[in-house]
Amino acid sequence: MKTEVVAGIDIGGTNTRIGLVDKNGVILFSENTSTHAYDTPEKFVKDAARILREGVEKTGTSLIGIGVGAPSANYYSGSIEFAPNMPWKGIVPLAELISKEMQINCKLTNDAKAAALGELLFGDAKFLRDFVVITLGTGLGSGFVVNGEVMYGHDGFAGELGHVIIEHNGRLCGCGRKGCLETYVSATGIVNTAKEWLEFEGEKSELKNVSIDQVTGRLITEAARRGDLFALRLMDFTAEKLAFALANMVAVTSPSHIFLYGGLAKAGDLLLNPAKKYFDEYILRNYKGKVELKLSGLPDNVAVLGAAALGWEEAKR
Repeated sequence: MKTEVVAGIDIGGTNTRIGLVDKNGVILFSENTSTHAYDTPEKFVKDAARILREGVEKTGTSLIGIGVGAPSANYYSGSIEFAPNMPWKGIVPLAELISKEMQINCKLTNDAKAAALGELLFGDAKFLRDFVVITLGTGLGSGFVVNGEVMYGHDGFAGELGHVIIEHNGRLCGCGRKGCLETYVSATGIVNTAKEWLEFEGEKSELKNVSIDQVTGRLITEAARRGDLFALRLMDFTAEKLAFALANMVAVTSPSHIFLYGGLAKAGDLLLNPAKKYFDEYILRNYKGKVELKLSGLPDNVAVLGAAALGWEEAKR
């Protein structure tokens, strides 16, 4: 008898990860692709289906469900709705498109909520009831778990911390507003800060040895690890913005833990230590010492596992 698997698809603003996951949370097959390689969702679905079919053939498994995590995804409608960092605009009925192509039920949720579900099932949050996962990628996503359940709100869009405004008339966000948190705290945000500062400040930095258009979050992190003062100041600025938002967020859901996950979180203590310092300064006295801010211990595939968990839930119904 073939091993039953569920597909977990993690769609990011830059890259997409596709995996086949068994009931024990073991990823038997995985492949990455560029999200921006597909100018229409229909093209994406066709190629994702090809990858899944090839994976099923290679592993000799039986695909019984599909779960997807994507930016601005609505758990209730199964659609991606007005995602600011995605190549597809407007409302995209992605779960329906995938179900029709694969002839298998598909469940869709926000990518950060999928990461929170992955943390709940497979990570350090296994025994936690109230926590938040912050994904620091192209944008900033957030998944809230309250009383052991992922929080969706009445319309599926609860917990969009990345689009809390932290600067009045600040940077223009892809959502159309100004000053959203993710325009300052994300891989994109820290790069934009670097470009602004490099253009107007005379400070020495190894980052000035590359074209301003070639500055990336990875280059900033590497420079900071080598002690570049300009890069360290970028990390400190970004950490302060993050801590400010997190301290305000704690007053709403009172989580015991906040997990940082994603590309920018790979900066490790360079981001975490100043974030902890500012977090302690900003947080309300009632919560001091009660909230642990830490890096996720799970690998990059946590959102694939979380998305697959959605697929398993749907397959069992």
